[in-house]
Amino acid sequence: MTFEITTLGCKVNSCESAAIEKLMINSGFEIAENNDTADIHIINSCAVTGTSVEKARHIIDGIKKKNKESIVVLCGCFPQSFPERAALETTADIVTGNSHKSKIPDMIGEFLKNRTKIVKIEQLSREYDSNSAIPDENRTRAFIKIEDGCDRFCSYCIIPTARGRVRSLPVREIEKQALECVNNGHKEIVLTGINLGCYGQEYGLTLADAVEATAKSGVFRLRLSSLEPEMLSDGIIERFKAIPALCPHFHLSLQSGSDNVLKKMNRKYTTEQFAHVVEKLREAFPDCAITTDIIAGFPMETDEDFQQTLTFAKEMGFAKIHAFPYSLRKGTVAAEMPQLHPRIITERTKLLIAESEKIEQAFFKKQIGTIQTVLIEKPKSQSYSQGFTERYVPVRLMGEQLPRHTIARIRITGARDKYCVGIKL
Repeated sequence: MTFEITTLGCKVNSCESAAIEKLMINSGFEIAENNDTADIHIINSCAVTGTSVEKARHIIDGIKKKNKESIVVLCGCFPQSFPERAALETTADIVTGNSHKSKIPDMIGEFLKNRTKIVKIEQLSREYDSNSAIPDENRTRAFIKIEDGCDRFCSYCIIPTARGRVRSLPVREIEKQALECVNNGHKEIVLTGINLGCYGQEYGLTLADAVEATAKSGVFRLRLSSLEPEMLSDGIIERFKAIPALCPHFHLSLQSGSDNVLKKMNRKYTTEQFAHVVEKLREAFPDCAITTDIIAGFPMETDEDFQQTLTFAKEMGFAKIHAFPYSLRKGTVAAEMPQLHPRIITERTKLLIAESEKIEQAFFKKQIGTIQTVLIEKPKSQSYSQGFTERYVPVRLMGEQLPRHTIARIRITGARDKYCVGIKL
């Protein structure tokens, strides 16, 4: 029988989908050449927003409309967060959360015996399930999931319910997976997790231990996914500084530049503390790129709060802002707060996006004339090669066709709306 996997949401889900794919192949199933003709459809879902949940439901409905005999497996954060809705309001044949992803081939075998709907959603373990994720090597950059779960309980976020408490991949396993990625030809490894900065807290370790373990593989470049600013102590930053492979690009989730809103969000830092972390990173990594996430229109956010956010964002000199409209999430504390009118949320999001576009363009222009190393990605056009610098600036080499995984020295010669252009040296 053939199967296909649809992955929604974060890079952690991508690593878990890679593990599901390997388990399915080892169990005798084959990857479908065409998704429409697959016998089995696995939807690895997200639950961060209501839109994420509806997307999963829409995909399931579309599959069943085309072929009622298709076997549909719904797994991941949607069922884990909303088990009754996932079980009763979808036509999926197998519904399971995040605790049973490694058992999906067995559940399919069970379903094939009697064609009776299976629902297995259980409380998440406090131990890291090494069978649930492997490096996602389907991209030019290899992603390794080293942490799962979150203990922060931000008032707007369903993640602690969907993912459980913090648990970490042992250091020896990080070393092993990183070496495998390097041996398979990857020049860059990205460490990812649900709350990456919490890595190792149950072992008395920190994220610096994971970064040092990854660097032992000899990988050319090492990058970190999203980080919570309060988890980056001065000592951890100093240890980062001593790792040459670590890219000078740090994504720190700000969420708001207003201390009043940060408190309502139950974030664990103030704007002053956030600014201190940025200052220390720039001392350790001169000219590093700092990118961030900001939510516009959080419940009870005033005009003054929003203006403080815009001002603070300008002061921080971010390389890019990922702007998100606040999305009400049932089951969270923020869902019970007085909500802003959708029009206000939309207006503020547009203003934030416009500001982000300005600062991104300014950052791109600062790169002109500099010499950068670019990791070439999978070809997207015959007229150019494209890749990313250490600071995660997209660069196109017009008229050049370089092989994927090539590390090229590039002089940046210009800046466009969404990328820079350069020439190979």
